Formats: sequence, C-alpha cells, structure tokens
Amino acid sequence: MAGRPGPSRRRAAERALLPAVLLCLCCRAAPERIRYAIPEELGRGSLVGPLARDLGLSPAELPARKLRVASAAKRQLRYFSVSGENGNLYVSERLDREQMCGESPSCAVSFEALVQNPLNVFHVDVAIHDVNDNAPAFSKAALHLDIIELTIPGARFPLEMARDADVGSNSQLTYQLSSNPSFSLAVKESPDGSKQPELVLERALDREKQSSFELLLTAVDGGDPARSGTVQVRVNVTDANDNPPVFSKSVYEARVRENLPPGSPVLRVRATDADAGSNARVSYSFGNVPDGVRALFSVDSESGEVRTAGPLDFEERSKYSFGLEARDGGGLTAHCRVQLEITDENDNAPEITVLSVSSPVPEDAPAGTVVALLNVNDADSGENGQVSCELSGEAPLSIVASSGGSYKVVTASALDREQAAEHRVTVVARDGGSPALSSRTALVLEVSDVNDNAPVFEEAAYSAYVAENNAAGAPVLRVRARDADAGANGRVSYWLAGGSAGAAPYVSVEARSGAVYAQRSFDYEQCREFAVAVRAQDGGAPARSSTATVRVFVLDRNDNAPRVLWPAAAAGAGAEAAAGAGPFEVVPRSAEAGYLVAKVVAVDADAGRNAWLSYELVQAPEPALFRVGLHSGEVRTARAVSERDAAKQRLVAVVKDHGQPALSATATLHVVLAESLQEALPELSERAAGADAPAELQFYLVLALALLSALFLLSVALAVVARVRGAGPPAVLRCLGAQRFSVAGAAFPADFCEGTLPYSYNLCVAPGRAVAEGAWLPPPLPSLPAEELLGGEPCGKPSPSSSAGAGEPPADADAPQVGKPARSRPSPRAFPSRRPLFPGASRGGGAGAALSRVPARERRHARALRLPLDALSHRKVRVAP
Repeated sequence: MAGRPGPSRRRAAERALLPAVLLCLCCRAAPERIRYAIPEELGRGSLVGPLARDLGLSPAELPARKLRVASAAKRQLRYFSVSGENGNLYVSERLDREQMCGESPSCAVSFEALVQNPLNVFHVDVAIHDVNDNAPAFSKAALHLDIIELTIPGARFPLEMARDADVGSNSQLTYQLSSNPSFSLAVKESPDGSKQPELVLERALDREKQSSFELLLTAVDGGDPARSGTVQVRVNVTDANDNPPVFSKSVYEARVRENLPPGSPVLRVRATDADAGSNARVSYSFGNVPDGVRALFSVDSESGEVRTAGPLDFEERSKYSFGLEARDGGGLTAHCRVQLEITDENDNAPEITVLSVSSPVPEDAPAGTVVALLNVNDADSGENGQVSCELSGEAPLSIVASSGGSYKVVTASALDREQAAEHRVTVVARDGGSPALSSRTALVLEVSDVNDNAPVFEEAAYSAYVAENNAAGAPVLRVRARDADAGANGRVSYWLAGGSAGAAPYVSVEARSGAVYAQRSFDYEQCREFAVAVRAQDGGAPARSSTATVRVFVLDRNDNAPRVLWPAAAAGAGAEAAAGAGPFEVVPRSAEAGYLVAKVVAVDADAGRNAWLSYELVQAPEPALFRVGLHSGEVRTARAVSERDAAKQRLVAVVKDHGQPALSATATLHVVLAESLQEALPELSERAAGADAPAELQFYLVLALALLSALFLLSVALAVVARVRGAGPPAVLRCLGAQRFSVAGAAFPADFCEGTLPYSYNLCVAPGRAVAEGAWLPPPLPSLPAEELLGGEPCGKPSPSSSAGAGEPPADADAPQVGKPARSRPSPRAFPSRRPLFPGASRGGGAGAALSRVPARERRHARALRLPLDALSHRKVRVAP
C-alpha cells in the first residue's frame, strides 16, 4: 500500500492547482448559469470564483441583494459558501472527487445562487478535476503462483491487476517486474482498455535446482508526479499441471434492476480446465475488487453464480465492473471481467425545496408578482425524473416553471384582503414514472392591508325624534359606519360636514363613538326639523370618507297656553277696569234660540293635539240662556230671550287645549239685551256709572242721541235725493246703514300652520283703552301680524272647512242681528263670507286707517258728544261660513 504523499508530491499538486484556479477565474458563464472548474483536495477557504462579479453585482449592492447559495441536494450545499463582504465563492469543506463521484469520468457539483430584492436565481456548476492523490494498490500483499516444472518457456501466467481510484491519465497503470532471468513481464490489453500484467516464463524450470522464486511487481500510474504500488510475487515450482482454467467469456455483461432484495441472482460465470482430477477442479472468487463491491455482490465458489448481497441504488451508482478469478486444483488461475448496469426504478418522489417566500404581500400588488421561489428535484432519471408542478387550492395564485427545475409562484389576479387575509395553497410535484410518485408542501401567503375601502354607514339617512325643551347635551342618536380595512385604515372617526341653514350649532357628534348630542334646547315653535351631514373618515393615508344625512324632527310639547284673540282683555290694570272696559255685544230681545251672539277666537302656538282647542262656558248670570260651541267657540242663545232676562250679561268662557297636561285661557264677553242701540245706551250709561264724571257723561249721551237723530233724518233726506238722482248714498251713511261690515283687508292671514283660527271676521277696531260705559266700544284688538299672534312659523294653508267644530250647529244666516228692528230677519247678503279681521290693515293703515275714513262731519259730532271716533265705525262681529 502506498503511504501519504511526500512534500515533493504536495508541491507538485500545488503547481497543478494554480492553472486550475486561473482557469476558473477566467471562466464566464452563460446568462443564469455560472460554471467554474477546480481541482479536488482544495483546502477549506480556497477561492472558487468571483461569484458576485460574474452575476453583475457590485460590492455596494451585496448587503441589499443578500446573495446566498441554495440547493435541493443538501449534501452538496456544505461544500461551498459565499462571502458576504466581497461575494466570492469559497470552499467550505475538503473536496474528494473519488468520494463524491466514484469512478465516473466527470464530476461536478450543481447548486443555485439566490439573489433577493428582486428575487432571482442562478444556476452554478463547479467541475471537480481529478488530482493524482491515489497510488495504485493491489488487493493482496503477496501473489502466489504454482508453476509446474514441465512448463514450456514462453508460457504466460496472468497476475492480479492493481486498482487506482483516480480517473483519466491518473489511473492509467504501467507494470514493472524486478529483474530475474527466468521470468519477464508482459502486458495484455483488455477490450475495456485495462492492462492485464502477465508473468512470462523465459526458460525452463527445474524444481530440483530451485523450487521457488521471489519477484516484485510494481504498478505505476500516469499522474504527474506518478504514484506506484507493489506486490510480492511468489512462484512455487510444482509438478506438472499444464492446463490452466479457461473462462467461457473474457467479459460478462448483465443488466440489474435497482432495489433487488439481497440474494437475487445476477449472472453465472463458467471456467473449464482440461486437466483431470484435482487439477481440473475449479473454484471461483473475486479478484482485486473494492470493498464496496464485496458488500453488494457475492460469488459462489463452486457454481460461479454472482448474487446481490446488499441493496442496489441507481442514484448512487449506475454501473459496476469487477474481476473474477478461477483457480484449478493445481494452482493455475484464470481471470474474467464482470460488467453490471443498474437500471433505474421510480423509487424517489420529487423533492420540493422552498427557496424564498415573500409574505405578507400588499393587496394592491399587480398580477404577476413573484411571491415564492421553489426548486423541485427528482433523483430518478429518464421519465422517472421528469417532474411537473401544480397548485392545489382556491387562491389567486399560479405556478410558472423556470430553468433548472425552479418554479415561481406568482399572483394570477388582484388580491383583496377583505375577502381573504391569507391564502393557503399546496404545491404538488408529480414525476412521470409508472406508477407516478408525488410530494406536497404547503405555502401560506399573508395579504397586508391597503386603504382601499371607505367607511360605509349602516344607513344612508338617519331620522331622530327629539321632544322640544330637551336638556342641552342630551343624546339624540348614534350613527355607525364600518370600514372593511384593518388597523388604522379601518379606524373610523366622525365629524359634522354641514347641514341645513342654522342647524350646525344645534348638535355635535363625538369623534370616536358617533354619538350625536343636542347642543341646545329645541323649540318646536321656532324650528320643527333640521338636517346635518355627518362624515365618517378612516385613519388611512390618504384617508377615505363618506357622509350620511341625519334628519332631526322636533316633537311638540304642550308648552303654550291658548291665546284669546277675541274678545281681547282690556288694557286696564285691575279687574274692575277690565270689567268696565271689555267689549260688548248687543242682542235683541226678540232673538230666537240659536242666535249668534259672538265668537270666541283663540289660537295655540303648539301643534297636533296640543293645539286642538275646546270651549266651555264656565260663568253666566243665566246659564240656560247662552251656550258655546265646543269646538267652534261660537256663543249662541240656547233659548229665546225673554223679558225676565237681565239686560246685562257677563259671560266667561274657558279655552282648553288637548295637551297633557292641558293648558287653558279665559275670555270675558259682555252682552247687552236690547232691541236697538238707543235702548242699549242706558245700559251702557250704567256700566259707566263708576266713572270719574257721571254727570258729564249723561250730558254727552243726551247730546249724542240728538246728533244721531239728526243724522238719521239727514240720511233719510240724502237717500231720497240719491234715489231721485240715481246715485248711491253718501259714504257717511254707509257706516250707519244696513251694510255694517267693513270690506277692508285683514291684518294677518286667515289661515295658520296648524291653525286654531278657522274663521274670518269683519271688525271695525277701536283703540284699546278704557272708556266710559256709555261709549260704543269695539273689542280692543291690536293689528298684529299672524306670526306674532301664533308664535310659530307658517307652513301649508288649511282648508276653510276644517275649522268647523265637530257636533256644532252651522252658522245661521237668518239669526237676528244687533241694530235691526225687533224680530226682523236680515238678508243673507248682509253676511259676506271671509271678511278681514281688522278692517283697513291690508292697506297698511290698521285700525287707525279705518278710522281715518270716517267723514269729517261725523268726527265733529263725535267730538261735540265727547265720544271716541271708533264708536262711529264699530261693526257687529259675524262668523263667515
């Protein structure tokens, strides 16, 4: 056996290494495939090649690109490493070509170079060149030959061949024999190229002179420097056995399937010997073969049958070649060669290696984005090693084949985190064998959120109902919007984005919860509804938002008592002043039941049931004489007026709404029972008896009667003259004639929002001040706009027919009126419908304008009688149907 190489051989190996290193440095690979060539037995840390430079990477890019090596064959990955500083490829473990590739003439290590950011893979092949690091070796320390003494010179005796683990020229052997005159060395070349040493007998032997010979056989390989091995050849001179065994074939060939169980027959060799007896008995054995062959095969010494002794693996070694020896009983031997070819079986499933996974992936990543890089390798060959890959599972991913058994997993369509936050797929690799083998590996891809969803309100429009007079800060309602995004992109805050005019100060919204609170107390009479816009905004960048409308309806509460418009209270301070200065009505004693005396007019600023009014007569000297309509407020006679009834009647009516609790107001009406104005004057004088100057008032009353009589006579004369001339009566007579109603416009509209003023009235309004009882006093109603009287905002116009009270008798157009003769029936034309409440107000003058139209002559008579001017323009109140 040869020992370890000496210093001279080590220096020679280093000299052989230098050209190989220069060769690998100059090696340039095709795109995506880098090739290097290095000699075997390089020490750890030896340079293989500038990998980063060959890949086009500068040293400044190395930290970001993260160059590293990866391989599906894990046993190959330990041989090389990449420097993170300069990107050079170094040897990380001693390389032994014989251990890695065996007797294969070529040896290479393949792996992948992986580059991140962006992800890419390159294939690297490193060829391992053989170095003459193995000396030829013989299987035995000594060879024994028995040569019969009768052997003729020139006979050849095959010797054992030496074995060299190297390949190529390093394994080409030559043989040398030590000098001996009786023997020489010859070499016989086999068909497979191997050289068989043979011992040639040069001269005849004489056992009696010399019975044995000691020779030294030396095997020298073709390496530089050359290595050699020696074996002792001991020749014993025996008696005659002149025929050696002969094999039927010099080379036996067979094909064997891998994975055969131990003991399976492979082939049978056969040798014959022409001798007889023990010299013809042949036994078989292995020649000089490696220990690995002896572990896998066995030979029967008697039959020559070769069987398997261990498992055969095509992936480890596909061919075996070894020698067999046949020896006869006389010691003569023969040799043959056995060549076995191992056929592949589909016994290896594809191996999937995940090289890189990019997770999480933003949901806005475009289609075709690489999310994972895989390497699939099958150790089998042919169709058994042809692999196809596919993805199993419902996911917007696809797999694309790359070069060198690599696969890329890419996005097939747009991702949506709101539909699936992660995708789980299974990579299935299947080979082409029969039956096919497959392997699986799971991939989990997380999808990161992008702010691609705006907040969505649960309702597009919200409605809230809040009773008026609420406390400031009271909750109104809560809006809620949901955002399908996650994290800050799904965190929603709320703001007021606007609303109807003046609505912004009414409410506020809490930014986090969406609760809407009232900022002030609401008043139904001022504002019945309003709308605000609430914006929901997420925390993304850029932020997304949406709006919803919140409409708040203010509900009415019964917080306004009814307000009496007619008869109005007097302007005096005390109760006595009010009693003496209130309005009065003249009812003829001839009035029948149902005669319309007056109408109590009241309004309520509330709405709905809170504004439904009902009337009730609570105080009257003659309770059976008058009644009031429950819903209309019309005061009528309940029976015919009799002579026994008091001339003066004071009626008190209560107006109630239907709220909870109900609110009310009172109206006082003074009624004088008299057939004419002249009969009523004494009663009026009695009402003024408590005034400051009763005697002076009596004087004025007498004077007034005289003036009225004169005016009546003058009117009659003027009427006769007008009839004669075909003209109408003067204007002054119209005020005292049968037509006692003003045609002037109203001071406020006859209809209201949720009206409690369903009728129009014809009035001549006098100034609201206390006068003597003898004066002709109209109700002291101011000329006010309807908004001030109602305290609310106007809206739609109600139907005139809606003002009629339920269960109340209709207005009687034939009822007797004040100022007419007893038991007379006025014409229906005397009661025009829908007259204005305040004469003259529509033309901008109000009550004063009506008085300004009184003729100057009557104004002088009034001053002479010390009567107020409005007494001349007073007209009876009438309810329009």
